Amino acid sequence: MKTLIRIGMDTSKNVFQLHGVDQTEGVVLRRQLRRREMIKFFENTPPTLIAIEACGSSHHWGRLLSAFGHEVRLIPPQYVKPYVKRGKNDAADAEALCEAVSRPSMRFVPIKSKEQQAACMLMSVREPMVGMKTQLSNAIRSYAAEFGIIGPSGRQNVSALIRRTLEDDTLPQLARELFNLQAKEYQAVEARLEEVEAKLMKWHRTDDVSRRIATIPGIGPIGSTMLSVKAPPAENFSSGRHFAAWLGLTPKHHSTGGRVRLGGITKAGDPSIRSTLIVGATALLRHVRKGRTKPSRWLAAMLERKPPKLVAVALANRFARIAWRLMISGGVYDRLEGPELSAAV
Repeated sequence: MKTLIRIGMDTSKNVFQLHGVDQTEGVVLRRQLRRREMIKFFENTPPTLIAIEACGSSHHWGRLLSAFGHEVRLIPPQYVKPYVKRGKNDAADAEALCEAVSRPSMRFVPIKSKEQQAACMLMSVREPMVGMKTQLSNAIRSYAAEFGIIGPSGRQNVSALIRRTLEDDTLPQLARELFNLQAKEYQAVEARLEEVEAKLMKWHRTDDVSRRIATIPGIGPIGSTMLSVKAPPAENFSSGRHFAAWLGLTPKHHSTGGRVRLGGITKAGDPSIRSTLIVGATALLRHVRKGRTKPSRWLAAMLERKPPKLVAVALANRFARIAWRLMISGGVYDRLEGPELSAAV
């Protein structure tokens, strides 16, 4: 076999398709291997460049193959698709990976450590629990309203509403039993969520980057933890604007013939980070409207000219750029220097 300089590997649970080329870009490897066969193959193969499509298990394979001395690059699926010539099968995907990794302008996903993946898992476990708690609270409010029991809005008022339904003697026995069942389920979800959030806060306090990002008004421990763990290294971006563009907080371009046309935000990058930043910006704007927080000159001018939802996205964009600066510089957010800092990134 000629010397391999590059291999594209399409992964699955048990079957792995390999496509390798030599120095002349000639195809010298087209094989499909089972899981154990693949590991033995790379153990005995001289160090080479391996391209894998970024997915749930790709970080594990990246760590394992790197331990064998290989250089592993993870490529986002959307960047691999243009190199698939025709059809969709494992061989075509492996060939496309082998071609894509050779492009000088290709972008890659950093390989996460086990600790980083555990932190990502912590946030992924929390997310459905938050949704489940919201669903239960909405259901309890809806059923209570059917019996004329109305409670004030806000998650902090759900427990009081549950007590009212359980203590109401005018309700039918069946309804009270069902409300009791939902109350137990709500309390169980709330207890599990508190346990997960306690672990998240513990991780946040031990991570220097996360603690520094949390000094930005509008970004709490959850948002700062996401930025610290899930975002690529700040050094991969030449500016805060590029980092905000990676998060999908910049407008879409559909320009031609010298005419610039901008649309809504691209929604690229990690959706959980983007949505968390926008939620944090919305919460900060609520405090500004109620007079609890004094806005900067930039924010006050934006609120006069633009609708609140658009301002929230623009503010989230600014959060991302300031967070990038803090990750690069190693400093913390200074409330007095905030407007100047955010304008410089």
